[in-house]
Amino acid sequence: MISKILIANRGEVALRIMRACKDLGIKTVAVHSTADEESMHVRLADESVCIGLGPSKESYLNIPAILTAADISGVDAIHPGVGFLSENAAFAAMVEEHGFTFIGPTPEHITIMGDKITAKDTAIKLGIPCVPGSKGAVDALEDAKTFAREIGYPILIKAASGGGGKGMKVATSEAEIESAFSLARSEAKANFGNDAVYMEKYLSHPRHIEVQILADQHGNVVHLGERDCSIQRRHQKVWEEARSPALSAAERKELGDVVLKAMKSLGYRGVGTIEFLYEDGKFYFIEMNTRLQVEHPISEMITGIDLVREQIKVAAGEKLAFTQGDITFKGHAIECRINAEHPETFVPSPGKILNYLAPGGIGVRIDSHLFTGYSIPPYYDSLVAKLIVHGDTREECLARLRRALSEYVITGIQTLIPLHQELANDPDIIKGEYNIHWLEKWLKTKEEIKEAA
Repeated sequence: MISKILIANRGEVALRIMRACKDLGIKTVAVHSTADEESMHVRLADESVCIGLGPSKESYLNIPAILTAADISGVDAIHPGVGFLSENAAFAAMVEEHGFTFIGPTPEHITIMGDKITAKDTAIKLGIPCVPGSKGAVDALEDAKTFAREIGYPILIKAASGGGGKGMKVATSEAEIESAFSLARSEAKANFGNDAVYMEKYLSHPRHIEVQILADQHGNVVHLGERDCSIQRRHQKVWEEARSPALSAAERKELGDVVLKAMKSLGYRGVGTIEFLYEDGKFYFIEMNTRLQVEHPISEMITGIDLVREQIKVAAGEKLAFTQGDITFKGHAIECRINAEHPETFVPSPGKILNYLAPGGIGVRIDSHLFTGYSIPPYYDSLVAKLIVHGDTREECLARLRRALSEYVITGIQTLIPLHQELANDPDIIKGEYNIHWLEKWLKTKEEIKEAA
């Protein structure tokens, strides 16, 4: 069994991993930047190593510094967490080359799923349904125009590498395609160092449905149900639910069976998430994230399975202690991402926390590294807390969410708590009637009403 793990991340996810390690009796090493010297994950780790200055490229993306920290602290394994180097195949390979266990999938699987074109080709071969689109990269504008005429507008132009909505543009007519094609390529180059783009049919009212999977190194694979992540702004998730209020039992079984068969054929190991667009009763593969997801807690809440604990055990070579038939789904869970952002303008709001009081009670979980007096650095992602609630029914879950949001106190900075309070009371949300465009339309309407007043 692994006895000591270096956590190559920060913030709430570093704490999340650390807690799983403590439950397993595993020692932890926190790496941190100079900006994170007082962070909670540094305070609670068994050991800590400073790996560089505040900016990510000088610390959490500094592979030589992380490997050196692992070497001098004598760890057995490295957990990459979420973001940063978690889907960097070169880093995963270097970790293993240096004699450490990488707590994640193989470098080969990270590579396959990290490139959107290769991932889509692989999905098709594995029998996963995909959105109609180009067979590979589209390099020339004239080829883009020809393909768009073949499948019909609107079309979506997407970066072959990366994600998060960067390098993604919609063209609703041939008059818009030149600009969309050029912008997508330039954004892809700027953000991912690769200007390759591909094209897909643009779906007008889909939901974002994803399936959480867990696989060991012995050919055993299970899924932990689906999550609905359709409440998004600029392709960034804001609110997630498990299970989806839109799917029938038959659709859930169909989707789960397809994913299990594909992952067994792929020979995948570790945790992963297969993401789909769902429209008019059909599922279309988008991508696979070969890492722990920010929204993994809602899957844990409805199954009672600690995904990080299982991720570590699988990396250590253990077999899964349960089969698909052993997994039961209980109740409903919702996660609200609490970002340090203005709730209307979404401008980042780093700064010092003057008062912090987390909500409590039955069915409420907080994953956060915040505390009174903590100063949020300006260098990193604005996510500072995750509010997760669970109830026997969706209605009970929403009621507990409203209660928890009313109790949550974070002063000194702006957060998205007021936004979530509005969402939790919106009629469409209460009915579960929304898609991936819903939030942006809702925000636009709200702004128009404000300007008219």
